[in-house]
Amino acid sequence: MAIINRIGEFAGDMKTWRRWLHAHPELGLECHNTARYVVDHLRSFGVDEVYEGIGVSGVVGIINGHSTGPTIGLRADMDALPMDELTGADYASTVPGAMHACGHDGHTTMLLGAARYLAETRNFKGRAALIFQPAEENEGGAKHMCDDGLMERFDISQIYALHNKPGQPLGHFQTTPGPIMAAVDTLRVKVTGRGGHAAYPQDTADPVMAVVSMVQAVQSIVSRNLSPMDNLVISVTMIGGGTADNIIPEDAWFTATVRSFTPQVRALAQRRLHEVIEGQAASFGVTAQIDYELGYPPTVNDAGAVEQAVAVAREISGADRVRRDYGRQMGAEDFAYMLEERPGAYLFLGQGEDGAGLHHPAYDFNDDAAPYGASFFARLVERLNPI
Repeated sequence: MAIINRIGEFAGDMKTWRRWLHAHPELGLECHNTARYVVDHLRSFGVDEVYEGIGVSGVVGIINGHSTGPTIGLRADMDALPMDELTGADYASTVPGAMHACGHDGHTTMLLGAARYLAETRNFKGRAALIFQPAEENEGGAKHMCDDGLMERFDISQIYALHNKPGQPLGHFQTTPGPIMAAVDTLRVKVTGRGGHAAYPQDTADPVMAVVSMVQAVQSIVSRNLSPMDNLVISVTMIGGGTADNIIPEDAWFTATVRSFTPQVRALAQRRLHEVIEGQAASFGVTAQIDYELGYPPTVNDAGAVEQAVAVAREISGADRVRRDYGRQMGAEDFAYMLEERPGAYLFLGQGEDGAGLHHPAYDFNDDAAPYGASFFARLVERLNPI
């Protein structure tokens, strides 16, 4: 019950890597400098094969074990968020409008640490595929890599990923079989009416009133169209329209995020949103232009893979620090695309109970968590593919 000794020995190097990555964030699919940093380190570790440009800027490193066997995929995301940093750290972002506020610098570091150890020891059969992915936050980098033939090209049999979890004790692991993260869809509605003087509303078809009514009405979908045993979130996040207090505008708009876990609930939400909004539009004498964008699918863990991952996590941190019934989270994760193609598991790793949360400008990854994640990745390959 401990992190791997060898990984503990180079924890200081991991901190150096992580802080360089933190100071040099990149956004979306354009993670080219980050990829170059990863490639240089993989080659210095003696990784057998290194492939670049998969999914625009993704990287895959292959480490061969002592004999033939399955290929285990290990994935880390590399991209940052479009926001300014407020940590005040001496390694803070040097790129205006970009910062690692979700810990992807830590995820990349953990996988680099596992790569160094596995390349040194090779105490496994088969192969380890080290997958460094861009664009988790907004552009579905996992899908881009899958569309580039990631699974088939490298003959990956199973795949695993970690995400840091602020507010949870350091080194604690959490996961669950089945759906663990939600599908995320985006609703955009533009309502067009007939504008005019606000003193004479009877001469207009008020799109603002229609939007207000639509926003209230769509909330009934969760409470009246869905079984209480299912999960669905419809959150209206933006409303706009108008130019002055004495003008009823010609149009108004709103947007919402829609979160679900099953195809059936996802389809119900999409159908009922159209029906409710179109019905409200008719009642107000306006028209509604509805744009419903399907986003990331739900992240669904394979039950067998979860059991294997939990056993390894307990070996690293102890049975009392690992939860396999953590439950579903309404956040979304593009690792879902990889789990659609291969069985695997997604886990959270506690990084301490202090500090800012994810996507906050004062957030910073806890470097003390990196040896736990690197040890998990490395031991997972050894336990799944023992010699």
